[in-house]
Amino acid sequence: MDKAAQLIRMAEDELTEYSTDARKIEKLRRKFSFVVPYTEQAEVRSQVESAMPKNFVAKLVEENRQTVALPFWGIGGLGLLLGISWKQPFDLIATGIGFYVAFQIQKWGWELEAKRLVLKTLDEIEATVQADRAEAKVE
Repeated sequence: MDKAAQLIRMAEDELTEYSTDARKIEKLRRKFSFVVPYTEQAEVRSQVESAMPKNFVAKLVEENRQTVALPFWGIGGLGLLLGISWKQPFDLIATGIGFYVAFQIQKWGWELEAKRLVLKTLDEIEATVQADRAEAKVE
């Protein structure tokens, strides 16, 4: 597994915990320092940034994945309800499709959010290093 993918998986693990972005970034900074040396972080950042889609739909899904997936959860639930109550097997197809699309949208949003967290963390590391270098020059 390449280093960019490894950092994204670490960020996904961190997303499972309920905490602020600042706390997540602080915890990830330590982990990232062990995985990727500072000299390689700019290269990894460019890899992650190039993998981020920049269209409107991707931005919408990243920020509101649950809201975007909600209609598809509804289609799946309605298909299940109608398929069982009216004994219509074709309505059960809508269930499968609706649930699948909803799950894929949420999964994609989760991955996009993790990539964004990786970018924020690498930017924070860079800013800290630059501030330390500027402070060292002053002294």
